[in-house]
Amino acid sequence: MDKPFQCVGSSSNAHVGREFEHIAYRFFLQQGLHLYPGHIVEVGVGSTKKAHAFDLGCSEQKVVVECKSHRWTAGHNVPSAKLTVWNEAMYYFHVSPPDYRKIMFVLKDLRRGGGESLASYYLRTYNHLVPVGIEFWEYDESIGGALRVGT
Repeated sequence: MDKPFQCVGSSSNAHVGREFEHIAYRFFLQQGLHLYPGHIVEVGVGSTKKAHAFDLGCSEQKVVVECKSHRWTAGHNVPSAKLTVWNEAMYYFHVSPPDYRKIMFVLKDLRRGGGESLASYYLRTYNHLVPVGIEFWEYDESIGGALRVGT
């Protein structure tokens, strides 16, 4: 394979990400949240702020969403580099406005053997990096819906 890090069966990883963001958009619309792609919010530590685009969000409803459609590796190992991106999302949530609802919308992918989902693994091993109040939602492709997981 000339693109070893590309999602199997997709034209590009960016395409997969946009499709997953659209799934999240439709899911939250059914929940009464009217979100917009590429929602920009001022983030930063202290008085220094900079514009950051979240995958989805809304100023009126004060919500920001990050979407991640990551899976366990082909050998069912931990996708460490991808979880680093999740850690980055946690930091952006941490430095975003405190009055915003913050949602991490992830694909439910179960590890062979123990059956632990990637989100459950992340919350178990990286909980110390998850700011208080962050909501994790897992989208289950088999049912076409999402459930809140974790605390």
